[in-house]
Amino acid sequence: MNIEIKLKELLQKLNMEQKVLAELTGLSSRTISELVNNKTERIPKTALVKIANALNISDIRELIDFTDEK
Repeated sequence: MNIEIKLKELLQKLNMEQKVLAELTGLSSRTISELVNNKTERIPKTALVKIANALNISDIRELIDFTDEK
C-alpha cells in the first residue's frame, strides 16, 4: 500500500493554484508542489493541518488516502 496525497485533485476541484495555497498556508511553494506531485516521503503533520484549515477540510480522508502499489 501507498499513501496518496489528493491535493492535486482538490486544487483542481477548487480551481485554486498552488501559489495561492502556499500563500494561504504559509508553506513554501516547493512544499506544496512536492505534496501535489506526491514527491515527498515524509508528510509533515503541521503541513496537513495548515492545508486542511486553508481548504476547510474536516475529514483527513479528503486529503490523503491509501492506494494499492503500482
